[in-house]
Amino acid sequence: MEAFVIEGGHRLSGTVKAAGNKNGALPILAATLLTAEPVLLSNVPRIRDVETMLELLADVGADVAWTGPNEVRVHAAEVVKHELDPVLCSRMRASFLLAGPLLARLGRATVPPPGGDVIGRRRLDPHIHAFARMGAEIDLGDVYEMRAPAGLRGDHIFLDEASVMATENAVMAAVLTPGQTAIGNAACEPHVQDLCRFLVSLGARIEGIESNVLRIDGVQSLSGGEWRIAPDHIEVASFIGLAAMTSSEVTIEDASPKDLVSILPAFERLGVRTRVEGTSVHVPSQQQLIVEDDLGGHIPKIEDGPWPAFPADLTSIALTVATQAYGTVLIFEKMFESRLFFVDKLVMMGARIILCDPHRAVVTGPAQLVGQRMESPDIRAGMAMLLAGLCAEGRSTIGAAHQIDKGYERIDERLRQLGAHIERVEG
Repeated sequence: MEAFVIEGGHRLSGTVKAAGNKNGALPILAATLLTAEPVLLSNVPRIRDVETMLELLADVGADVAWTGPNEVRVHAAEVVKHELDPVLCSRMRASFLLAGPLLARLGRATVPPPGGDVIGRRRLDPHIHAFARMGAEIDLGDVYEMRAPAGLRGDHIFLDEASVMATENAVMAAVLTPGQTAIGNAACEPHVQDLCRFLVSLGARIEGIESNVLRIDGVQSLSGGEWRIAPDHIEVASFIGLAAMTSSEVTIEDASPKDLVSILPAFERLGVRTRVEGTSVHVPSQQQLIVEDDLGGHIPKIEDGPWPAFPADLTSIALTVATQAYGTVLIFEKMFESRLFFVDKLVMMGARIILCDPHRAVVTGPAQLVGQRMESPDIRAGMAMLLAGLCAEGRSTIGAAHQIDKGYERIDERLRQLGAHIERVEG
């Protein structure tokens, strides 16, 4: 198993380009099964989860090929299988995104339980309830057996949580379904918007993009086309946090400023200043990070929630940045009860953190971090630990590098281009 070895305490400088959004690329790749015509996707992040999704597409009959470093062509002229490979599905949670397209295209889908990061309970109930409302018959056992012998039908769906993947699955199932499907309490994260706009470019009829109510009028078929995956706002924010923690001057290019609407204010609460110019975000060097108290001198809070609230995928990053800011802040992770269970690693490095319960942590800084040997439990915690290692004195070793590779393309190479002392090793 590979690990990252980091010599911390070095300032970085330079420019880095944001990769395509992982959470946008995966549903868009799944959606290529909805058309029998070829689709060319660019700005596709070359990461482990994308490779797994491509293997799943090929396994059900699609012709899949990398046509450039970050360009993929998918042609699902025929979809010959409705059963997904259980080994491939065990590698990532996004495998369940193929349920909607298979139901719409074949009227059947057999999907094993998905894998994915262990960050707390991640319900599939909203997906199942949405398919059932559209007329699917579902058997729940060792695998999820879904079928629509009479075809799906449009209906009113209310999601009992604003689940990103359930929204995406319902949208993909609905675009080829006769009648109108209305989805209430829909997720509206940037990657959900990107999926909807991609489908519209192929001929789908979707109204309400950017809102939490989507209306889809089913069409008979979709065409092929080309689409560029939107930039990853989570990666942009990760690089902002990295620059701030290491007092470095870094410019992140190819960002989408509108996707940072809730992110930049949260960083400002930790004293991080940025300058946005067009599609570039500049982080100046040698910032003194000072927590901005609430009015009356009260301890401020950074809390996540459904878009446009602060993204749950960034609570690990925000908490880690807070270890280097003067003052005290409460990090409130509302969505996943195991997301904060990596903080013991930061405490071992010297961070001053009180884990109040599975959802809340109080951070007081700044703390001098010292390099340690750690194991990455999931994508986002792994990236947070990597940031801590680059900020710390001495050497840090972060095991299970594949966890970080699932969400960040060639992260060690890109960080070395900024001057980071990081190597990938076996062991």
